[in-house]
Amino acid sequence: MSDATTTVQELRNAMQRFVSERQWERYHAPKNLVMGLAIETAELMEHFLWLDVEESRQRGADPRCRKAIADELADVTCYVLALANCLQLDLSQAVFAKLQKNAAKYPVEQYRGRFETE
Repeated sequence: MSDATTTVQELRNAMQRFVSERQWERYHAPKNLVMGLAIETAELMEHFLWLDVEESRQRGADPRCRKAIADELADVTCYVLALANCLQLDLSQAVFAKLQKNAAKYPVEQYRGRFETE
C-alpha cells in the first residue's frame, strides 16, 4: 500500500474496521477523539523539540528516526480519520474547500515567498 494507490476512503474504512472490531465506537465521541489527536500531535512534536529548522529537516531524513516519526504521524492520521468517521465529514471535500478558502485569503501574487500577514 502507498499514497499513490490508497484512497482516503480506504483509509477511513480500515480505521472503521479497526474501531468496530474492538467495539470502541462508544469511546469515539468527538471530544475524546480531539483530545487523543492533541496528545498524538504533541508526541509527534517531541521528535522536533529544541531543534532549529535545519536540524528538524535532518531529523526527518534520518533513517534512525523516521520509523518513530512515521508511527506518530500515523497515530495523528488515525485520529483524524476516526474523527471524520465519527462526524460523518467528507475529509477530501473539507480539505479542498479549506484550500480554496486559503487561496482566496492568501493570493499567490501577494504571498509568494512570504508568510507575513498585513
